[in-house]
Amino acid sequence: MITARALNVVLSLFVWQLILIAGISHLSVARAATLGEWKLLQKNIGVSAMHMQLLNNDRVIIFDRTDFGRSNLSLPNGVCRNNPNDLALKVDCTAHSLEYNVNGNTFRPLMVQTDTWCSSGSVLADGTLLQTGGFNDGEKKYRSFRPCANCDWQEFDGLNARRWYATNHILPDGRIIVIGGRRSFNYEFYPTSKTLINFPFLAQTNDVGEENNLYPFVHLNVDGNLFIFANNRAILFDYKKNSIVRTYPQIPGGDPRNYPSSGSSVLLPLNPSGTEAEVLVCGGAPKGSYAQANKGVYLAALRTCGRIKITDASPQWVVENMPTPRVMGDMTLLPDGNILIVNGASSGTAGWEIARNPVLSPVIYRPDNAVGSRFQVQNPSKTPRMYHSTSVLLRDGRVLIGGSNTHVGYVFSGVDFPTDLTLESFSPAYLGTEFSSIRPTILSPKAQTSLNYGEILRVQYTISGTLSPRKLTVTMVSPSFTTHSYSMNQRLLNLGGGNSLKVNGTSSTYITQVRTPKSSILAPSGYYILYVLHQGIPSVGTWVHIK
Repeated sequence: MITARALNVVLSLFVWQLILIAGISHLSVARAATLGEWKLLQKNIGVSAMHMQLLNNDRVIIFDRTDFGRSNLSLPNGVCRNNPNDLALKVDCTAHSLEYNVNGNTFRPLMVQTDTWCSSGSVLADGTLLQTGGFNDGEKKYRSFRPCANCDWQEFDGLNARRWYATNHILPDGRIIVIGGRRSFNYEFYPTSKTLINFPFLAQTNDVGEENNLYPFVHLNVDGNLFIFANNRAILFDYKKNSIVRTYPQIPGGDPRNYPSSGSSVLLPLNPSGTEAEVLVCGGAPKGSYAQANKGVYLAALRTCGRIKITDASPQWVVENMPTPRVMGDMTLLPDGNILIVNGASSGTAGWEIARNPVLSPVIYRPDNAVGSRFQVQNPSKTPRMYHSTSVLLRDGRVLIGGSNTHVGYVFSGVDFPTDLTLESFSPAYLGTEFSSIRPTILSPKAQTSLNYGEILRVQYTISGTLSPRKLTVTMVSPSFTTHSYSMNQRLLNLGGGNSLKVNGTSSTYITQVRTPKSSILAPSGYYILYVLHQGIPSVGTWVHIK
């Protein structure tokens, strides 16, 4: 017979077990929430997201290549593309580009005439997307896309060399420099001229049979010169004088980081002083990976990241290890200055069907943390994103992710990694609802406000909870053109903050004063997303135009 006392003990133990289980469950949910959230946005956009660019009307331009054959997205009103030079279909009534409406989660087909395969791009100072090169009949074309309600691609002749796997960067004077491409060891500028300038550095960094220097990493330094990384080497380049200003040490280990070894690179956030700059290069594939993968041997990708302060008098690489090896990863600057590393594989290399073991879990890299505590693995996606995957930052702080086509055409069955036509978003932990009370909402500047260089900018915002003035910062991010594991023109500027004053007669409205970048060397003219961050939690951004 069970006594009352014994029954109480049993009941107490049962209650404590329930509490413990509930606590563990609560902790698991909380822990999961701190590691980001994935959401499927579109099951089928019809086009593989090989190239992506966010424009200042919150539309993302997406395109792949015209010689994939028919896509899964028809051109409107029975329109067809008639191109006798196309290598797949001379008459194609399907789209190979689209405009994705972020706010409406809708998309519409766009028309490209010649082949845009493995091309490059930049956004001009007026917000127009300039796309350069491609393959076959598109290799010397440039195209423009203006952000307006019913705009479509316009196409022009004018490039001086084939630009297939080239890199673009906007310059302080508003021009675009177009560097390299397959067997194009030279560069030129847009607006176009007949000038084609030899660039021996690209010939010197070309591995016979593998290349490993395509889509070179290019970053505008704070002195106006270009940091250019190709294969395993880097230089500081004066494009005005066509001269090398300095040669940096080879990245430790000597393994290649550019296509097809396909690591990734970012310019780390720039501080208000604009006197220092650091570059981060992560992942890639060991030398020889391309040849081995074509024989069915998939070497482990590189785990290392190299970080270098390019403005130091005697710069040296500092090497760190990612949690997992990664090739074909994309690096996206987040509004808080951290970097999302996403997509890719842990073995093999870029190219048709020659990578294995997709890396499903992104990583957050925190550049301000101490070495050894900078990486944090995030919640995994269910979707492999291999060759031809992309990611771009959206104004609301999410990251848009799409693509993955490892095949010569569209292949949806009978293969390890089918062509993927989905779009999904990754929401970093800072978007969690638990931060609602400390998340700022920008009141001014209003969207599309024009800014001057070096001016005092009064940023007005609201916070429903308690303000911590010293934990208030303002940042500006330039949206990137992303393809083949590299985000061109990506740039984040920290404008400072921490001097907020409450607006009279309100309980939750504040103003902080910051100074805009002092010159177009720090921030080339164009559209940026302005964010207010409070305790590391960003507002929804607002578009501003600096000139």
